[in-house]
Amino acid sequence: MRSMLAATLMFASATSANAQMTTPQTPGTKPKPIQTGPIRPPAMQTPSATADAMGQAERLSLQSDLAWVGQYNGAITGDVSTRMVEAIKEYQKAKGGKPTGVLNPQERAALAETARKKQESVGWKIVTEMTSGARLGIPAKLVPQQATDANGSKWTSPTGTVQIQLSRRKEANPTTAKLADAEKKEPAGRKIDYTVVKPDFFVLSGLQGLKKFYVRGTFKGDEVRILTILYDQATENTVEPVVIAMSSAFNGFPSGPQAGPPPRRNVEYGTGIVVSDDGAIVTDRLVTDSCLAITIAGYGSADRLAEDKERGLALLHIYGARGLKPFSLAGGAAKTNVDVVGIADPQSQGGASGVSVVKATLAPVPSSNSMLSPPPAVGLSGGPAIDSDGRFAGVALLKPAMVAGPATSVPASQAVMVAADAVRDFLKANKVTANGTSTDAKAAVVRVICVRK
Repeated sequence: MRSMLAATLMFASATSANAQMTTPQTPGTKPKPIQTGPIRPPAMQTPSATADAMGQAERLSLQSDLAWVGQYNGAITGDVSTRMVEAIKEYQKAKGGKPTGVLNPQERAALAETARKKQESVGWKIVTEMTSGARLGIPAKLVPQQATDANGSKWTSPTGTVQIQLSRRKEANPTTAKLADAEKKEPAGRKIDYTVVKPDFFVLSGLQGLKKFYVRGTFKGDEVRILTILYDQATENTVEPVVIAMSSAFNGFPSGPQAGPPPRRNVEYGTGIVVSDDGAIVTDRLVTDSCLAITIAGYGSADRLAEDKERGLALLHIYGARGLKPFSLAGGAAKTNVDVVGIADPQSQGGASGVSVVKATLAPVPSSNSMLSPPPAVGLSGGPAIDSDGRFAGVALLKPAMVAGPATSVPASQAVMVAADAVRDFLKANKVTANGTSTDAKAAVVRVICVRK
């Protein structure tokens, strides 16, 4: 930046010097008198003008670095502002330098290195939240514990001193003003000390009990995305620079990766496989997430005993049921084609609960799962995939679609098959004896009903 300023001054100085030179005289003409008064030097370039001459990327980087060292508390937009210039001056004063508002190369390099170390110390990374498709920055070392359900994700520190939540929901005719008013009241007792409401987003901050909080929300159509950050006041020096970075990094509806399917419904249907005669059932973990109650149609309530987040499986159990026909999980490696057996959503079959069989093709991926194409209908998630020999090949699961490109160019969902070996390992790890002998998959599947708040 100093070289840019120096170049400007050199140009101005050269222009001034040329202006003082005697104009070459044409023979026979009377020479003009030489100016003898003092020459005023050109005005120094202001810090704002220096910043304005930078590229957009460099201004963004400068604002970000200033935020990370705790000197800048504005939006990281790349726009030139008095706040940014004052932040530069404060940084220079803190380092014992002259507060010119323009960083020399050594100061700029030192700022960048300090900011990098701050980011590294908290494990800063940009992530895409799985269920909403929103992009946000997460200090992974501060909040290593993550929990995800159908309506968003929550990251927490081991002691709960820092909590970050990204939530999603549908709301009729939302506006930022309505959303901000709702957040002010929930939870009760919030003390608001800062509010910004714009047409496309809102920001609130203040105190919630003994914790400081920061909320940023936005919407698109009837879809709402809310980012909430809670942190103990004792962590303020560490967390507040992260809050500023998170606010600016947050993009509730990125135009790149697809933003995922709509939030999970209040009542959701899936398929379960009865795997033991005492009532053990394996099914889709996401279908049974955040349920107030889980019901197995025709048998009553079920308990969720275990889950496997990596593979996407859940273990349910019903008690006192009679006449169960557990399915045999004996099987080998999956073939190219499979039949997926399950019970479609009642809306897809006029309120009925008939068992469906749909064909799908397997495409191996680098994991224990394989992609299924085309995805089975809603309601079949959690159902068994049967190979061409009629044996158990795995469990079919519907997943949110997270792909690049416009929403109109991709299917609403994708599907994977958890391999038979992985299913057996999951049951064995949870001490379930899969003693099924039936090869009739239609008789072994049940409808799983999840009721959410």
